[in-house]
Amino acid sequence: GFRFYIDSILDIHELSGEEQKDLRARYSRYSNYQLEGRDLFRETCRILSAFSQYLGVVWAPRMSLLVLQHIEFVKLRKNLTLAILVSTTGMVQNRIIEMDEDLLQSALDHLSNVLNGLLTGLTLHQVRETLLDQMSLEKNAYDHLFQQAIKLGEQAFSSFDETDVFIEGRTNILSEPEFGNISIMTDLFRAFEEKATMVKLLDKFMAPRGVQISIGSESQVQEMETCSLVTSTYGCEGRIWGALGVIGPRRMNYSRIIPLVDYSARLLSEILDTYYH
Repeated sequence: GFRFYIDSILDIHELSGEEQKDLRARYSRYSNYQLEGRDLFRETCRILSAFSQYLGVVWAPRMSLLVLQHIEFVKLRKNLTLAILVSTTGMVQNRIIEMDEDLLQSALDHLSNVLNGLLTGLTLHQVRETLLDQMSLEKNAYDHLFQQAIKLGEQAFSSFDETDVFIEGRTNILSEPEFGNISIMTDLFRAFEEKATMVKLLDKFMAPRGVQISIGSESQVQEMETCSLVTSTYGCEGRIWGALGVIGPRRMNYSRIIPLVDYSARLLSEILDTYYH
């Protein structure tokens, strides 16, 4: 019934000019290019929750899609090094690497410089491919230091398919009658806290562009059968980076939530595009 209503009957309008102005005002702290990736996605999540009075959720970009800005190696102790990877969105990933050789910090600094010169400006997926290509070349073509840099980089950039998921507004749905059962709420929140579940949802909503609506069991997550999800993708420079949305009861006010999610995704994409240009 809900699916028929949404597909055939629901009348959807744009947010009013005043509502759009209110949404933009919440992002004022990010003017003058004071952008920190995690803070921006977290604030987007809060905005979605506040305006919908349901759960706001934002899937941050997968690390493999992000563009490398800087890599740095820091010696922790003998044969143990911390790799710090910084993307152009301000997102930071740390990796602890076990070394075959015990290198001084000065040598690690030099290796950082080698890799920054080779890899800066590439997505982490491209970084991985570049490193694998370099490793497949005749080893004698490079000096020992360059070989060390490539090997260290390969360890630092291996397996980057993770994504951060931000969720805000859990208390908003406690008053909804559908969630009055403690066991239902417990199962629901457990599903939200399981990264594999949230990444599964991201994969479902990343393929198509624009607004997607998943009602109850359509999400293919058993714990979310009492919920609906309204999501939309966002991105930068013509590429999809992630998704955002609202999670609420199946009887939610779709005519309000759909334009809220759609406009929020377009606004976030606009902010990201402005930052990169």
